[in-house]
Amino acid sequence: MYILGISAFYHDSAAAIIKDGEIIAAAQEERFSRKKHDAGFPSKAAAYCLKEAGISIDQLEAVVFYDKPLLKFERLLETYYAFAPKGFTSFLMAMPVWLNEKLFLKKMIRDELKKIQLYDKKKLKLLFPEHHLSHAASAFYPSPFEEAAIVTIDGVGEWATTTICKGKGKEIEILKQLNFPHSVGLLYSAFTYYLGFKVNSGEYKLMGLAPYGDPDAEQTKRFVSIIREKLVKIYEDGSIFLDQQYFNYSVGLRMVKDKKFETLFGLKRRSEEEELQQEHCNLALAIQQVTEEIVLKLAAHAKEITGSKNICLSGGVALNCVANGKLQNSNLFENIFIQPASGDAGGAVGSALAAHHIYFEKERIVSSAMDAMKGSYLGPCFSADEVESTIQQYKAVTTAFNNRNELYKTVAAHISEGNVVGWFQGRMEFGPRALGNRSIIADPRNPEMQKKLNLKIKYREGFRPFAPAVLAEDVQDYFELTTSSPYMLLVQPVKKTLQYPVPENYHHLSLNDKLYYQRSTLPAITHIDYSARVQTVHKETNEAFHDLITAFKQQTGCAVLINTSFNVRGEPVVCTPQEAYQCFMRTEMDYLVIENYLFSKQEQPEWKEKDDWKKNLQAD
Repeated sequence: MYILGISAFYHDSAAAIIKDGEIIAAAQEERFSRKKHDAGFPSKAAAYCLKEAGISIDQLEAVVFYDKPLLKFERLLETYYAFAPKGFTSFLMAMPVWLNEKLFLKKMIRDELKKIQLYDKKKLKLLFPEHHLSHAASAFYPSPFEEAAIVTIDGVGEWATTTICKGKGKEIEILKQLNFPHSVGLLYSAFTYYLGFKVNSGEYKLMGLAPYGDPDAEQTKRFVSIIREKLVKIYEDGSIFLDQQYFNYSVGLRMVKDKKFETLFGLKRRSEEEELQQEHCNLALAIQQVTEEIVLKLAAHAKEITGSKNICLSGGVALNCVANGKLQNSNLFENIFIQPASGDAGGAVGSALAAHHIYFEKERIVSSAMDAMKGSYLGPCFSADEVESTIQQYKAVTTAFNNRNELYKTVAAHISEGNVVGWFQGRMEFGPRALGNRSIIADPRNPEMQKKLNLKIKYREGFRPFAPAVLAEDVQDYFELTTSSPYMLLVQPVKKTLQYPVPENYHHLSLNDKLYYQRSTLPAITHIDYSARVQTVHKETNEAFHDLITAFKQQTGCAVLINTSFNVRGEPVVCTPQEAYQCFMRTEMDYLVIENYLFSKQEQPEWKEKDDWKKNLQAD
């Protein structure tokens, strides 16, 4: 039984296909269209999934969309009615979109599938589970747990913004639900907007900026008090009430009422390119602390009403790996599983699995592996012929390695000498994180590497931290992490024995002075607060990346590499060999590896493309 899951029309559209409950393939549309956070129908991703499964549309048991558009329409109408006459402009803008796209969604899905290939419309079954059920299913069904509490936290689905479920076997039961407009995700996104970042993509920047705030500063404490006293009432069960007089997302075209926020915090909204000041960092820290408090209260309540020792997390807020780390350290649960594509893209996987187990009532077999996500390596891979075609296309100079161990030794040596390497192997990752198949890698011991990667390769803000990829068997030698973290979704401290002390006046230094102060023996991956967003690399799921880090360890004694996504600011992660070579030549990367081919920048033909492309780089 094959089922195709689809998420689309908000942000991060994606498609996924399962066979008898096994995830065969999944990918975001942006990787094919090259439009960051592409919200359109995932035609190319769906076509890839069908090709990977080796089937036609007529062989599908069902196509499943990740939410119920009519329920969303109901929420939209009721919200405008409740706030009328406010929001009339927003209402006029939203209605044509809803009438054209959302209310005629069945026809649109059928028409879009027809563009992929012809099929018998009479045989096609379309299903529409609720948004939060899709999220919950995406986390619980691939987890290694027979039963678990499931907490989903995001902006908003149809009505729900937070749900607590109990998963057992093939069943998922919704126990508690928080409804719009009261939303942890929208609260966090409001501050994302106010601090000058893009909503639905810049939230991780806000999370990365927060540690630059001074937790002991009176301003930070005042900001926390204002948020708790004026903006959000937090109840003991983790539910919240947002005072809508300060927010504009219900009926307006912006997240907050700028003047009211300015009066509250004594701080104007930051523009996108405005230099970051300490007050911005302190406000970022304040909302991060409040968010962590809410997440912990929600988890504690989930524990109370489910009695489970396991928890599964999903929804966009589950990508807040700092909060995840705090939850892990709370010891509320013995085991945690977080869906690696926790945002809307993951709804494609969840909707297909929900249909399989709930609609078709198929039994669930718990994976005997680490989990059923297969390391999240669910995207396309490319043959030797396709790689060689790219080499010929660009007249590239390359060295082919017949012995993979020699390749790993050579690349490890280049990394240890301070070089930056583009690393392209096997199947592309599903979700927002590069996990060693579409990665840029470098030496974490190099104190200049964070600056080089941010400014000369990624072309992004200098404060952005980088993640360490560490051999799973060696993780406790470097980090205060006692479990695996294969999807880079847990933040934990660097071991104290590896830390360097900072000066007493550290929190009074400028952001740039803090940024380039060496804080540990692994300075390039040690964030301002001594933390790191850890990826544990497992031989079972990524043998090539594991072998490379092993070779690096054998040469240097260090079992850690920097791992960042293979892209530049504002562009999706590379998918094809052609995109990898183009990104390599456009940036100051030193080497590129595509499968068993090694490219040296110095040996390549002159890259004749001008730097004009940089003018089109968009903010993340």
